[in-house]
Amino acid sequence: MKQTYNHVQFLLVLLSVFLLLPLVGCWSSHEIEEQSLEVGVAFDKGKESMIEEELDEQGEGYERKNLITSTYQLITPQVASSTTKQGGPQQKPYVNVSETGDSAFQMVRELSLRSDTPLNSSHLKVMVISGAVARSYSLEQLVDQSLRDNDLRPSCLVLISKGRARDTLESKTAGEIPAFRLSGMVNNTYRTTRILPPMSLIKLESKIQSGSSFLLQNVVSANGEIKFAGAAVIKGKTGEMIGFLNEEELEGVTWITGKGKGGLVKSFDKKTGQLIVYEIESMKSHIQPHVKGNNISFDVHIESEGRLSESGVVSGNPFENQFLKKAQKASEKEVEYLVKYVVEKMQKEYKVDVAGFGNRLRITHPRVWRRVKENWDQTFSEVPINYDVKLTIKDYGTSGSKK
Repeated sequence: MKQTYNHVQFLLVLLSVFLLLPLVGCWSSHEIEEQSLEVGVAFDKGKESMIEEELDEQGEGYERKNLITSTYQLITPQVASSTTKQGGPQQKPYVNVSETGDSAFQMVRELSLRSDTPLNSSHLKVMVISGAVARSYSLEQLVDQSLRDNDLRPSCLVLISKGRARDTLESKTAGEIPAFRLSGMVNNTYRTTRILPPMSLIKLESKIQSGSSFLLQNVVSANGEIKFAGAAVIKGKTGEMIGFLNEEELEGVTWITGKGKGGLVKSFDKKTGQLIVYEIESMKSHIQPHVKGNNISFDVHIESEGRLSESGVVSGNPFENQFLKKAQKASEKEVEYLVKYVVEKMQKEYKVDVAGFGNRLRITHPRVWRRVKENWDQTFSEVPINYDVKLTIKDYGTSGSKK
C-alpha cells in the first residue's frame, strides 16, 4: 500500500514538472524590442531606388529581374525609442524600406542584409497593390507568398492604388502611422456608401478560388494625404485588374448589394433645381432572378429609410406631405440613375458581374447556374435588368413649420 502511494506521489511530482516547463519561456524566442514590426507593404512596378543602385554597385548585388518594388513600412526599436524622447512627436513613428526584385520571399529576406533586427510580419495591417502591377500580374501571383507564410496575419487588408502604392504609406502628420490609418478608414462605412466592405487576405483567396469577378477598394494619394476613391475591377477568370469604377459608380454597386450602412443621396428638385440631401438610415436590396427557357433576367428591389438632412428648396415646407413626396421622388431618381449607370458600365464596357447577380442565380436556380457559370460574365453582359427603388423619409429635423 505504501509503495503504491509513493508511486502515485512520484507521478504527481513528474506531472507538475512537465506543466511548469512551458512557463519558463521559449529558449528560441526573439524579444519584441529586438525586432522590426512590419505593419504595411506596397507593391509597385520594379524600379530600383538610388540607395539600392548604389548598394548594388558596391556590393555587386545578386541575380534577379527588377520586376516589382516592395516597400515595407516598419516600426523598428530605434524608431520606437526615439518617439519617447523629448521632441519625439516630431519624429516619424515608422520607416519605409524598399527592395526590388522578382521574388516576394527573397525581397523580404534581403532586408536581413540591411538591418540587425529581424522582420516580423505577424502584425501586418495593410497591403497596397499599384494598378500598374495589378494589370501586369494576377492577384494570385502577387499574394501567393503572403498566403503561404504562416507568420502573416490573414486578416490583413488588401487595397489597390491607382497611382504609386508606396505613396499611400507616407504621411505628413506627426505621430501617424499610415498603415494604421488605412486599415482604420474602412470602419467609416456607416458614414458613406463609397467604401467597400473590407477585403482581407483570406477573403481575397476565397474570391480568387471562386473564379468570380469582384471589386477592390481603390486608394489615391497626394502630398502625404490619402483618399478612398472608387474601386478596381478584378476579372475572375484571369485574376487581373481590368479597370476602375469611380466614386459614383461604387455608390451604385453599394445600392445594388444593399451592404451600405450609412451615407447620403444628393439630388436636386426638378422644378427649382435646388439641393436635396437624403441621409441613409437603413438600406435593403433584393436581387430576384427570373428564368424562362434559356432566357435569364433580373429584378432589383431597393428599399431605404432615412431623413431629410439638407434642403435648398426655400419654398418647400418639410412638414408638408407633398414636399416630402417630391424630395423622396428626387432621391429615388438619383439612386435609380446610380444603379443603372454602373450596371451599364459592368455590362457594356467591362463585361463582368461584380455586384452579385450570379451568386443570386446560383442560390435560386442551381441547375441553371451550373450551365452558365463557366461563361457567366459574358452571359451577364446580355441579360435584361429591371429596377424598383423606394426611399422613405421618416425624419426631417426641426426646420419648417406646421400649418
